[in-house]
Amino acid sequence: MMGTRHKGTEEEIQALDAYIKLMRAADSVSARLAPHLTRAGLTVSQFGALEALYHLGPLCQRDLGRKILKSGGNITMVVDNLEKRGLVERVRAIDDRRYITVNLTKRGRKLIGQLFPRHAVVIREEMGVLSAAELEKLGRLCKRIGLQEKK
Repeated sequence: MMGTRHKGTEEEIQALDAYIKLMRAADSVSARLAPHLTRAGLTVSQFGALEALYHLGPLCQRDLGRKILKSGGNITMVVDNLEKRGLVERVRAIDDRRYITVNLTKRGRKLIGQLFPRHAVVIREEMGVLSAAELEKLGRLCKRIGLQEKK
């Protein structure tokens, strides 16, 4: 893989090279996972929403969006499409109709319950090129980057 061709400072070049490798690796793994989701008729965002609801239980739409890193407008579209397929339902709070909880339907729970175990196996296979120690370190480093405060 080729890194950056930027002729900046050593720190810029190092950061850009690492960023390019990180993004290419993520895109490569995502591309290999995509057929599994496409066969189920799901986008990555739709799968992420179903997986979050499956493992965390009902979430308000705003929190679901935050969990899968989607904006308010985008999570609305994701939930709309899942709702049209009968995979989730929205429930408005009685005391505050602006507060919407998203729940898996029986059909949605069945679909994600069938898909997720295979998804976990494929991810384990993809990440299998790394040792347990390397996976732990990669996870720690990615979390550190992801939680970094804006300057």
